[in-house]
Amino acid sequence: MTERTLSEWLAHAEQLHDRAIDLGLDRMRPVAQRLALHWLVPVITVAGTNGKGSTCAMLEAVLRSAGYRTGVYTSPHLVHFNERCRIDGVPASDAVLAAAMARVEHAREGVALTYFEFTTLAVLQVFSALAAQGAMDAVVLEVGLGGRLDAVNLVDTDCAIITAIDLDHMALLGPDRESIAREKAGIMRAGRPCVCSDPVPPAAIAAHAQALGADLWLFGRDFNYNGDRLQWAWAGRSTRRSGLAYPALRGANQLLNASGVLAALEALRDRLPVSAQDVRNGFARVDLPGRFQVVPGQPALVLDVAHNPHSVAALAANLDAMGFFEQTVAVFGAMADKDIAAMLRKIKPLIDHWVLCTLPTPRAATPAALRDALTALGVAPQAITLDSDPAHALQGAAARCGAADRIVVFGS
Repeated sequence: MTERTLSEWLAHAEQLHDRAIDLGLDRMRPVAQRLALHWLVPVITVAGTNGKGSTCAMLEAVLRSAGYRTGVYTSPHLVHFNERCRIDGVPASDAVLAAAMARVEHAREGVALTYFEFTTLAVLQVFSALAAQGAMDAVVLEVGLGGRLDAVNLVDTDCAIITAIDLDHMALLGPDRESIAREKAGIMRAGRPCVCSDPVPPAAIAAHAQALGADLWLFGRDFNYNGDRLQWAWAGRSTRRSGLAYPALRGANQLLNASGVLAALEALRDRLPVSAQDVRNGFARVDLPGRFQVVPGQPALVLDVAHNPHSVAALAANLDAMGFFEQTVAVFGAMADKDIAAMLRKIKPLIDHWVLCTLPTPRAATPAALRDALTALGVAPQAITLDSDPAHALQGAAARCGAADRIVVFGS
């Protein structure tokens, strides 16, 4: 039989379960046991509504600056699936991922795994094997959805990080921040550290930590930061770091994420010690496309994956801090099940013209539905253009702009 390519394995994974999302760990456990996954290196698991990807990227950058060999699992990807599985900062090859998926297929023995479960097990198999060979020193896992029942929670983390918590995926996680926080808190483990970088955490975080016996690190109590225009400083339980340059990731919200990273590294200092210079180098080198990414040129182009009210509010604040532009044109598309009106309300005052597009998925809201949401908020119809294709929408936005203008592409 001819070996499957990575794209063939991914297509196969999409057909194994009749639902795209079916939260729970029961299907995965026996498959993981047959794969003999073992964790001989520290594992850090990151959950939260916003800031997970940035937190993972900063952890990876600092650890690699310290000389550690890292495995980082994030989702979703922007262009290629391989982006989800980074080994020492480099996406895993098609061959490595295809071989891992073949092992998962053999081990599942007919169990109907979801796409995310199947692919997560494949990435975990890659990392577990490298750690067993002594070729990996630390693993960072980003939760896909929620926490308690998410596929990555199959792994008993050595340190949990919970970033900003807000309203998203409410049909699956609950109607309010407390309900959502309870799901995120499910990644905690008894006797092990959990860092929460949300400045106003729901009470459910502390309640779950106390009931479980986890070592909870809270922003404002166990760690904090302060800064001026040129540099910032951080203080934890027993460590202080000063004279820090701002992270290469843009946006005021990134200091909260960076503070959580430093708290996690202090909590794990006996197993993963890092120096002050490692921290400086890591924060200076960190790179993550799509997080308030400003593309050089004229007109200015800002790319951001913001897709819920909390992240769009952060995007709006960052746009507002950029200074004056004669005109700002937004290219926007979103899933129909998102709180579209709340997102648009956050950023509407900064946008002069909207180019609305559909996304290549059945879940996407139509451009007409997005237009209706904008006009309900008082946006004039002549300030809205509809387009069926994101790439063409960006071209249309560029055609409207001069050198002193700005384009912001956001949503998902």
